[in-house]
Amino acid sequence: MTSGEHDLAVLLASMRPELVDGEFVFVTTDSVPPGLQPHAMVVEDEGMSLLVTRQQAEERGWAFDFVAAWITLRVHSALDSVGLTAAVSAALAEEGITCNVVAGRFHDHLLVPWERSSDAVRALAALSARGPG
Repeated sequence: MTSGEHDLAVLLASMRPELVDGEFVFVTTDSVPPGLQPHAMVVEDEGMSLLVTRQQAEERGWAFDFVAAWITLRVHSALDSVGLTAAVSAALAEEGITCNVVAGRFHDHLLVPWERSSDAVRALAALSARGPG
């Protein structure tokens, strides 16, 4: 297995942003309920932040304040690559789109406002076409 791509030009040209079906939210809880498999989990001083579907949060009566669309960058980026997050954030910021990044071992995942998802995908496709700098 390879460790992923490092070259920023290659990362941008081959990032292939893919919109994941569904609406996603962050919730805070003390533990993961039995039977729930969150999409991401971060333990913070304030509690356990879980990334779940909006439906899962509503079914459990969990409060949330940001409904996100999930975009996966399909390129296998190396965990120690430099510049991809900055380039993506800058391109989205130019369009006035907020972005929360969750990195996995193989891919970067972007959480953008649900209502701006098509704008975000379009901005990322334009970034991919023009490359770095």
